[in-house]
Amino acid sequence: MASLAAGYTGPPQLTLGRAFTEWTADPAMIALVVVLGGCYLFAVRKVRRGGGQWGTGRVIAFCGLGLGFLVIATMSWVGVYQWVLFYPRAVQTVLLVLVVPLFLAMGKPLTLTETAFPGTARSVHTVVRSRAARVVTFPAITALALVAVPMVMYFTSWYTAVFHSGTVRELTYLALMIPGFVFFWTLLRVDPVPKEYLYGVAMWITAAEVIGDAFFGIAVIADNNLIAGPYYHAVGYPWGPSLATSQVIGGGIIWILGDFVGLPFLAVQLIQMMREDKAEAAVIDAELDATEAARTPEAHEGSDDTSDAERPWWENDPRFTERFKNV
Repeated sequence: MASLAAGYTGPPQLTLGRAFTEWTADPAMIALVVVLGGCYLFAVRKVRRGGGQWGTGRVIAFCGLGLGFLVIATMSWVGVYQWVLFYPRAVQTVLLVLVVPLFLAMGKPLTLTETAFPGTARSVHTVVRSRAARVVTFPAITALALVAVPMVMYFTSWYTAVFHSGTVRELTYLALMIPGFVFFWTLLRVDPVPKEYLYGVAMWITAAEVIGDAFFGIAVIADNNLIAGPYYHAVGYPWGPSLATSQVIGGGIIWILGDFVGLPFLAVQLIQMMREDKAEAAVIDAELDATEAARTPEAHEGSDDTSDAERPWWENDPRFTERFKNV
């Protein structure tokens, strides 16, 4: 271990204190955060200056939580120690695949664009409602991509390519976030979507995604071969868990942290489905009340209490009156 310590040139031992103090700069991600945050805030300001309203909660979701977790995933201790330990990379994966896209989608960026720039509404709807968009956002495809992309990365040479190329690293961040954003965008339905699937379908898809995360995490834990073993052996960190233990911890993080995000989202889908059913029931009740109210004056126009409006429905149904007219 002394020889490993002598050749180690990475960050100091990861402790609870250093988890708050160790940071790194990623120019590409800084630029992305500034551009996305700046454009979002500019659009919000334009809406409000025009007399419209835009909820502060949406701003917090997009800029504070969405972009904030992007900074944490790429430039906090997670970004610093992803080069050294396996499990920080697992934390980064979950944040980029699930957490960041969820809050970005909750910010309703498409609706904000249409509201701030009405001239773009037609173009946005044309793209969103296109056949290609409907195919790409089919729930089974988005759920599969959400699990398949990180799995392919972990079990191929793509995993270590991130360590050797800055361009590959930045593109990988985007490749992890895009499937997650499409997944949450189509299922949350807070923005215009290619097709509004029933919440029951959304619940099944979300449940499948939760199971997929569990399968992914268990596959990492059960893998007898060290993922990127030669790379981590070359790093030779002289502290912390062993390579095998770090991989088990990472697999557990993918499994548990993934479910920690997926299960509450599943509960949200259930609540939205119940609200939708309640709203539909209210509309139906209102229509029935209106129909009944329209029939009431007609019922009182008759001279007796045996008018057609008050008779049982089957007495006026020809399927029955014709059958029993001679009885």
